[in-house]
Amino acid sequence: MTDQTIPPADNNSGDRVLSQWNQLGVHKYIKIGIIVILFYWLYYREINQIVGQWINNPSWSHGFIIPLFSIYFLNQEKKNILNLESKPNYLGLLFVICGIIFYPLNMVQIRFGYLSPLSMIATLGAVALFLGGWKLVRYTWLPIGFLFFAIPLPDRYYRMITIPLRIRASSVAGDVLNLVSGLEAKVRGVIIDIDYKGQEHVLNVAEACSGMRLLMAFMALGVAMAYLHKRPFWQRLVLLASTIPIAILCNIIRVTVTGFISVFIGRQYIEGIYHDMLGMLMLPLAFIFYGVLAWFMSNLFIEESKLQPAKEDIIVRKSVKKDSE
Repeated sequence: MTDQTIPPADNNSGDRVLSQWNQLGVHKYIKIGIIVILFYWLYYREINQIVGQWINNPSWSHGFIIPLFSIYFLNQEKKNILNLESKPNYLGLLFVICGIIFYPLNMVQIRFGYLSPLSMIATLGAVALFLGGWKLVRYTWLPIGFLFFAIPLPDRYYRMITIPLRIRASSVAGDVLNLVSGLEAKVRGVIIDIDYKGQEHVLNVAEACSGMRLLMAFMALGVAMAYLHKRPFWQRLVLLASTIPIAILCNIIRVTVTGFISVFIGRQYIEGIYHDMLGMLMLPLAFIFYGVLAWFMSNLFIEESKLQPAKEDIIVRKSVKKDSE
């Protein structure tokens, strides 16, 4: 008996399997172009404001790479998307209509600015549902949802998050500084008063040192890495959840190191470009912590197949016993 390999059935009912985006027909690109133009026409105000914050606000400069990650995630599923037997889902059309109606309603009546960019992402998901049904949503929900990390938070909520982070970083940094002999650090909210050998130093944990920039950027990258890592689902959840404490820990390290530099090296080395460089070094440090955690979980449980020795070939011989006469 010979083994036969049965090729997988094509998703297009006998049509050739598509593997590249350029294999799409021209009419489909025209449809995509029309949808993009209509989408920008409807949400051009929000898109321009978001891009403007990426340019002018360093805390949200990571927003430029978020759409690139979304495109990468989409490209990872290109074979599934290109060969999908998609059927329009009119529930998606209903959601699109609701999104279009909600947009001016929010601007005129509700007046909660943060809902407008969120509704933009929801409308994009509704378009995918309408055009390709739930099968298309299955492959596009992550690229679309990932765009959430590119939307800047309103100033009110941003401050609500950053102030506790600044206070926590100041408190822990003050405790660490007090471990040094002859150094006394007193914490007043986000201010650290340092007295060392009669010299006084004042360290202000400003909004830029809150760690919010690192937190948002590292959370976005954490989602990307958890998706790309081929590991059990529970490990992905742990890696994703670890992004928040890792980012907070790195920011505490940053504030503490800033205090030591101010006292023992010079205050001029914690300002300007030196301040920015120290902040940028925290992202590689966060990746190191993340990598150590990923390595630990990978070696915490060893697959059973790796523990079992290779099975040796067993030859079974059957002997036929002749019946005695």
